[in-house]
Amino acid sequence: MDEANRSATRRGVTDVKIRSATETDVEALSSLKLSTFRETFLEGFGIPYPSADLALFEHEKYDPSRVAAELADQTHQTWVIESGDGSLDAYAHAGPCGLQHPEVRGGDVELYQLYIRRDAQGAGLGKTLLEIALAWLRTFDAAIWLGVWSGNHRAAALYRSKGFVKVGEYQFPVGEWRDEEHIYRLPRPSAAQ
Repeated sequence: MDEANRSATRRGVTDVKIRSATETDVEALSSLKLSTFRETFLEGFGIPYPSADLALFEHEKYDPSRVAAELADQTHQTWVIESGDGSLDAYAHAGPCGLQHPEVRGGDVELYQLYIRRDAQGAGLGKTLLEIALAWLRTFDAAIWLGVWSGNHRAAALYRSKGFVKVGEYQFPVGEWRDEEHIYRLPRPSAAQ
């Protein structure tokens, strides 16, 4: 599937592209990842991360050098939603499964992240981005995994609507802080038959 020219519509904007991220997106994508994390977990859910833990996590996960390495990794794929003015409003990132679960097998894949700026939410862009990511993940003929913060009921409901099943829990580290996460899996196509 060629996402490079795929268009979608969001509130009042008709010139929106969903495309694969490139090395020219590193700075903007790094900023988008950081801002959507903060919008979601600090502002939205009000998680009281200790400042030292938050600073360490944000540096480790959203530093431009980390984002550049992810984009350069041929086993990973990142898509972005670009508005008509060239700014990035959303992204999804996927690749080999890194979740620690006893049923993870070699070749399994994971949807790591799917985030949309708050001001771009509500027009179905998340669902469209999810469909693009799932289409890519399904090409591996493997189980598809993801982790969801235990308090994010809206995201969990969306994933369940796509056939994901909760199969476990784990603690996601934000510095020394631990978020309670749920593990979801979409079975291998051959296992569903």
